[in-house]
Amino acid sequence: MSAPDRGEPEARSETRPHLPSSGFTNVTGGPPPGAPKLPGSLNANRRLSQWLAFHADGRVTITPGKVEIGQGILTTLSQIAAEELDVALSRVTARAAVAPEAPDEGVTSGSLSTQDSGSAMRHACAAARGIFLQVVAQRTGIPVEDITVDDGIFHGPAGPIGSYWALADAALLDCEAPAEARVKPAAARRIAGTSVPRLDLPDKVFGAARYVHDLRLPGMLHARVVRPPSRGAALTALREGPLPGEARVVRGGSFLAVLAATEWDAETAAARLAARAEWAERDTLPEQAGLPDWLREAAMRGERSEVAARGTPPATVSRRLKRQFHRPYLAHASIGTSCAVARWQGEALEVWSHSQGPYNLRADLAKALRIPDARVTVRHMEGAGCYGHNGADDVALDAALAARAVPGTPVRLLWSRAEELGWAPFSPAMLVEIEADTDAQGRLLSWRSHIISNGHSSRPGRAPEPTLLAASMLAEPFPVKPSINPPMAGGGGAPRNGVPLYAIPHLAIETTRLLEMPIRTSALRGLGATLNVWSIESVMDELAEAAGEDPLAYRLRHLEDPRAIAVLERAAELANWAGRSKREGWGMGLGMARYKNSGAWAAVVAEIEARERIFCRRLWVAGDVGETVNPDGAANQYEGGAIHGASVALLEQVRFDRRRVTSDNWDAYPILRFSEVPEVTTSLIDRPDQPFLGAGEAAMAPTIAAIAGGIHDALGLRPRALPFTPETLAAGI
Repeated sequence: MSAPDRGEPEARSETRPHLPSSGFTNVTGGPPPGAPKLPGSLNANRRLSQWLAFHADGRVTITPGKVEIGQGILTTLSQIAAEELDVALSRVTARAAVAPEAPDEGVTSGSLSTQDSGSAMRHACAAARGIFLQVVAQRTGIPVEDITVDDGIFHGPAGPIGSYWALADAALLDCEAPAEARVKPAAARRIAGTSVPRLDLPDKVFGAARYVHDLRLPGMLHARVVRPPSRGAALTALREGPLPGEARVVRGGSFLAVLAATEWDAETAAARLAARAEWAERDTLPEQAGLPDWLREAAMRGERSEVAARGTPPATVSRRLKRQFHRPYLAHASIGTSCAVARWQGEALEVWSHSQGPYNLRADLAKALRIPDARVTVRHMEGAGCYGHNGADDVALDAALAARAVPGTPVRLLWSRAEELGWAPFSPAMLVEIEADTDAQGRLLSWRSHIISNGHSSRPGRAPEPTLLAASMLAEPFPVKPSINPPMAGGGGAPRNGVPLYAIPHLAIETTRLLEMPIRTSALRGLGATLNVWSIESVMDELAEAAGEDPLAYRLRHLEDPRAIAVLERAAELANWAGRSKREGWGMGLGMARYKNSGAWAAVVAEIEARERIFCRRLWVAGDVGETVNPDGAANQYEGGAIHGASVALLEQVRFDRRRVTSDNWDAYPILRFSEVPEVTTSLIDRPDQPFLGAGEAAMAPTIAAIAGGIHDALGLRPRALPFTPETLAAGI
């Protein structure tokens, strides 16, 4: 409902008030030389009108570049905006990102959305509030310090004197954000810091058409891709034959698809076409049973580099522990399969996608299609939630290629379950070798580790060539380059969390990026942290046992970070660690990490039961994300990460033979069922005076470590390979 006009006085002058000027025209290309640094993503997207707008009917629209993937970020950003603007949360609408209209905030990943987008939104809204206050003060002659804002209405000593809505058409935000904007102090916040219901959930709960999967445009056709029978296969022949529903074939190189008026006809036509296609196949994959050996052998030809080093090796040691840990390839295993809608209008392409990076996807679509970026628009719509690079970007190119055959007609392309589990990028298989030295009292003296893995990112938009799946199957194919690792300044990839948080005088951490990539790899929640945190925590458990100490006490005497100590102690308190009792077949373990060694803290205690296989029954999670904007939302993120960690720990691994991924259905790639989900208790340590930190990935790796510790407590063996299935545990004895 629009707010009534509450008696704003007429303007005293037609002169436009002084506003901060913009020193550049490219709002996504970063700040001009010498410009003051602005918070988060605002630094590279400095024009206020990109971030928010006021409307005469009393609404506020915010337009972040980060996207909703089920983590609740649009609710968090709406809270931040409402708080800084002094308006009711119900007035704020968060618009989905559109490239090239929205701020370019890169990819929604790395648990950086609140940290980067939240800090940008807070500063932008504080700046907008200040500008509007300045204008109202100039028009009324009332000093700014005597004006208050109540739900968007400006009040002077004698009553209302204006509103955001009355000035909505004055183009006051068509300027660069001033560096001196003053955000509210923590004590003054009333909306940020409270648990408000997620704004996106009602539609999802009641089945509204919210997802890209639900999008239906007039005249839309449906498409399906016919995938090669194996990795590296090339299409050599295609026999002619009738297809149902006047379906038509789209072929380019080894990319093969069908278009039809209905989904059923598209499915049926794709199946018939698959039976008529002939492919040249070859062995391209290693032996799964020998995957650790393949990793070690491939590392001899890889790219080795130093991650961290400090101190000098100790002259004498009392104990040296050498251990090796392994994890397989992991799938994202989104419950909903990837989907996109594409339409060509003349030479322009429009794509609706649940990509985590609309601008990055736009760049790779342009490269793959060999057209300028300016001809591509990517509109974000929610889809299958995913922490990491799943098939959302790949299916967008599939849809664009299919739609190119029918100009002017929208085409919806949906992946099958076999495509989602068999063809989306995987998280790489990894191997880490650790040596740790202690003195006679069990104190750590030295830590050396070598982390072996393919790179953890092949996200689109970051390389000269497109990384989208179909780009390598075109008639003029693009090469498939080995995945990269983000720099350690951004958290790293394979070596993420590979540097222990513990006080250790001598460190030597190295990593080898494999330059051979038999299976396409990219980012999945936590990246290398899932292996590195577990391996570090497992070694800490073993050293504690050798020193005759409790695992908690041993960690605490090696920690200097007060916030790490606080989450460990909070998790232990939640779980009654000190009062735990021994039961046959049951065990408890703990794990701790600060995500990326620069993000949020998490400590987890797990209780497991060993029966015909391992079950995780309870998890106690303590977290610290600095200022918590939506406590319930942050707790949900910790809980979701912990449950995801339990699923990876106990069940998940990609299976393959020498030619194809064989775990392309739920029977072959099981994930945790609802009946197997542990009871989770979460406690957050709120620090409203501290910067935002992301919650989404913090709990996953410590949960894996805690479950491993619980297995040792219950069975007396220490897992060395994921997943912790009976077969893997037995092989490690």
